[in-house]
Amino acid sequence: MNAEVLIVGAGPAGLTAAVVLAQRGRTVVIVDAQPEGANTSRAAVVHSRTLEVLEPYGVAGKMAAHGVHTPVFTIRDRDKVLVPVPFDGLPTAYPYTLMISQADTEAYLLARLEELGGKVIRPARVTTVEQDADGVTAVLDDGERIRAAYVIGADGLHSTVRQSAGIGFTGGTYAESFVLADVRLTGGVPRNEVILYFSPAGLVVVAPLPGGLHRIVATVDEAPKEPGIPFVQHLLDTRGPEAEPARVEELVWSSRFRVHHRIADTYRQGRVLLAGDAAHVHSPAGGQGMNLGIDDAVHLGEALARVLGGEPGDLLDAYAATRRPQAEQVVALAGRLTALATAASGRRVLRNLALALAGRIPAVRKRLAWQLSGLNRRQPMASVARTPSSTSGVDSTGSADSDSRANAC
Repeated sequence: MNAEVLIVGAGPAGLTAAVVLAQRGRTVVIVDAQPEGANTSRAAVVHSRTLEVLEPYGVAGKMAAHGVHTPVFTIRDRDKVLVPVPFDGLPTAYPYTLMISQADTEAYLLARLEELGGKVIRPARVTTVEQDADGVTAVLDDGERIRAAYVIGADGLHSTVRQSAGIGFTGGTYAESFVLADVRLTGGVPRNEVILYFSPAGLVVVAPLPGGLHRIVATVDEAPKEPGIPFVQHLLDTRGPEAEPARVEELVWSSRFRVHHRIADTYRQGRVLLAGDAAHVHSPAGGQGMNLGIDDAVHLGEALARVLGGEPGDLLDAYAATRRPQAEQVVALAGRLTALATAASGRRVLRNLALALAGRIPAVRKRLAWQLSGLNRRQPMASVARTPSSTSGVDSTGSADSDSRANAC
């Protein structure tokens, strides 16, 4: 064996799984097909539950210190507030949405992995994965073979690991394309709020980032390959605030992508396990994609560490059985938000009236806060819950065109 666990894909989910396993004393090899810094799929939202599950692994505090804390998520129709979703009353050490670029999230995870003695082998493209009774063998494009007891596929939408295992990826693709841009803005956009704007022209998400930037995510019928300032400005002019319009002063980075809504038919096939975008992809509405993937990775890493330590292998079945229904709930929530945002103009008045009425009900706002923050996933299933033996030795050093792996918010 080259390692106990081979992880394919060094995005947030793959890096998180590597950190969990390495901190728990397991030998890990992690490979990624892309050269360093070449991943253009950029999530920016980190929710409360994600910070909670990362806290024992020495990265949550550093991320929280770097990112922008936004205590409220608001659904608006231009200037009209439809549903405010406050996070500041949630029972967590992280009562906010943390806005931080995926590049920084990956950097903190990679730094922690290197502290634990690990590293990412890149560029290293896995072409096939074969398993037998004793382990798995992955073949790289240069002919090298890596042998491990288990393999985690965290290699995104077009996962080679998932395809090699013959696991179906059921779902479809949204008709619209999505635009993603990081810009400097002036005008009527707050710095302490993530806003999902509805309009007859479609949705646009505007959220603050560190360094005085804002993240823009929008649906369009057909996006240009490299959206420029005029295109992004038009999105804000037709969908964003009207009373005090937002003005794009600088475009730092932009991209376009298609979004799929798919879930793997199973998260486990023998010694092959899936996490992150290899297991589920969906609309960026609500900013759930990367968060769910990191949550997957922590649960899977902890379950695998216990199995490799001699506990029953059905812990991995429990991982697959519990995580997939949670993905179904997240995909459904993102789909509902997308459908609401892209409702036909003739249904706009009725939609706005219904949302405004619902937004006045405290129980509705609280439920949305629990769902969006991920705290509704907090209670672990008994079969995969931590036990004293599974947590012993954990070093809690932390304080409290892309069509590929994008769940862009």
